[in-house]
Amino acid sequence: MRAGVSVGALFAVALVLAAVGASFAYLDMPLGALFSGSAVDEAVSFVKRFFPPDLSPDFLAKVGFATLETLAISLLSTLLAALVGALLALPAAGRHGVAARMGARFILNLLRSVPELVWATLMVLAAGLGPFAGTLALALHTTGVLGRLFAEALENTPPAPAEALVGGGAPALASFFYGTLPLVASQWLAYGLYRWEMNIRMAAILGFVGAGGLGALLYYSLSLFHEAQASTVILAMLAMAIAVDGASAWLRRAAA
Repeated sequence: MRAGVSVGALFAVALVLAAVGASFAYLDMPLGALFSGSAVDEAVSFVKRFFPPDLSPDFLAKVGFATLETLAISLLSTLLAALVGALLALPAAGRHGVAARMGARFILNLLRSVPELVWATLMVLAAGLGPFAGTLALALHTTGVLGRLFAEALENTPPAPAEALVGGGAPALASFFYGTLPLVASQWLAYGLYRWEMNIRMAAILGFVGAGGLGALLYYSLSLFHEAQASTVILAMLAMAIAVDGASAWLRRAAA
């Protein structure tokens, strides 16, 4: 048995190494050029152009506005996704029959299989440039993710409390709110906060396709070769991500 396992492990490692080697050969990546003297000099010169950051009051005001816009995009999209995802999670968990389960799971799979940047591109074409397109794009993708996670949490929830309420004459909605929701609320909140953290980062990126926020300001700065301004935007992204991570961790501890 041990010999069989070791042979299988060696075979798997060999396959991975062969795939990596084939990938390098197919992509024709000149890795050696990255370590040449000229490449190092160019990299150092490129990094130097980003320092010092642009801290002028006018540009900091623009960064502050874009930061609030990015935060608003992430909050609204996550809230919309949580609400719609919860509605789709009920049939996706099999609580309304097989046909409803298959239909809801198909919708959730479709929503999350399309990346956020693709949704953003489509929403920019449909709704125009700006934060509205970014909010819709994040909400659509996040609905697919949260709906699937919410459904799995419901499937793993003991049905006895809700069934006892229904047996006692309680309406279906009341049995869900008092018999099922308290058992999954903390897990749903944890999923929602985790996705909010991810949406903060994605909202900052979606601006590259015209969806507003810090990403749009970063794209504008880089397209004009204003590296100092781009550095300020990147620092603002980093500060916002750290702040949101801390706030999310505090909320999870408070809800535990």
